[in-house]
Amino acid sequence: MNREFWEYLRKLVTSSEIVIERPKGSEHQRYPQGTYPADYGYLSGTLAMDGGGVDIWIGTLGNQQVVGVLCCVDLLKKDTELKVIYDCSVDEVQAIVDFVNAGQMRAIYIPKEREYGLDT
Repeated sequence: MNREFWEYLRKLVTSSEIVIERPKGSEHQRYPQGTYPADYGYLSGTLAMDGGGVDIWIGTLGNQQVVGVLCCVDLLKKDTELKVIYDCSVDEVQAIVDFVNAGQMRAIYIPKEREYGLDT
């Protein structure tokens, strides 16, 4: 993996304010049967493909580290996005991947380090 990519991503996260839009346990706006498995928000002052801020999932590890990214395809919105996975345990990452891979969206998880990876 390209260490410089992960370092730049870390700098982006640490230099931005994290805004939580959907706290863990809140209902999904389009799929009320789904609840967010971790805090979900965006990095204030950043720009993603959809014109909003860069999306971020925040777990409970307490390490304040980027652990990977999700590459997402949304057929309903007809867009693609990269979502930061931050401070998440392996179980939290799996819950996020399961949550995102529903409805018209599909995603793959790219771990920061191979030894941290999941088979997704």
